[in-house]
Amino acid sequence: MTPPRPTTIVNAPRLSKKLGVDLVLASETLQYTGSFKFRAAYNVASNVKQAHVITASSGNFGAAIAYACSLFKKRCTVVMPSAAPKIKVDAVREYGAEVDLVDVKKKGRLERLGELAKQFPDAYVASPYDDALVIEGNSGLATELFALGLDLDVIIAPIGGGGLTAGLVKAVERSGRKTEVFAAEPILANDAAESFRAGRLVSGPDESATIADGARLLRMGDQNWEILSRGLAGVIEVTEEQIIEGVRLLFGLANLKAEPTGALSIGAVLAEPARFRRKRVCCVVSGGNADPALYAKLIEGI
Repeated sequence: MTPPRPTTIVNAPRLSKKLGVDLVLASETLQYTGSFKFRAAYNVASNVKQAHVITASSGNFGAAIAYACSLFKKRCTVVMPSAAPKIKVDAVREYGAEVDLVDVKKKGRLERLGELAKQFPDAYVASPYDDALVIEGNSGLATELFALGLDLDVIIAPIGGGGLTAGLVKAVERSGRKTEVFAAEPILANDAAESFRAGRLVSGPDESATIADGARLLRMGDQNWEILSRGLAGVIEVTEEQIIEGVRLLFGLANLKAEPTGALSIGAVLAEPARFRRKRVCCVVSGGNADPALYAKLIEGI
């Protein structure tokens, strides 16, 4: 029934040398629907009994849940911001889901999701991150890394709602390994970093305009915070310039097309090189669904 593809391991000696770390890239760009989100979506669609799944997504989870629902013959409705990249909106529709566009300056995605939940009381409301099935689905990525025998000091992954990093932390805890998990977050959307500084879950004032559209969220999920507050090694705040440099480095030195959110892990090493120097570091490249026009602009001149 088309389960998630194993992650693609890329060894990039030039990029490793450039960053000053013993680098392993775990690329989810070749995952079904182009990002790690299919891991979570497949776990949701294969486990819930409801025939209709509704969710809110900036794009990647929307495409993933749309495809997963099509595999299990379920109806799917996805709330998306009207400013979401066209490539992501089109993908959700092409995978068979209904798209409900919302102007997030006037109404939050979660508010609209709540309205749809009342309209369709028999539907399963899937959070792209704050859902036990999502977290468990994402944990499979780290489980794969360990099954390959990779002896990792650190895993760095992007954070938006916290579904990926929470899954990684759970897998590390189950394995009994001492591998540290770090979250990479845009400094323009740094609610996770602010939450760790405050010792409690903090919300951002609005959905920021960071180039890393997958991280444009107001806050982490409650279940994610519960896991991350005890198990995450830290949050690395990444500037827009470092995100863009991450995209360019992945293209130029590893032959990988990453969307800006997917390049956050490389941006984190650029932001705090001394923390990771000479360590065995796995950077998760979470997805490759970049808007073509934007991507062409980002890699111009390489």
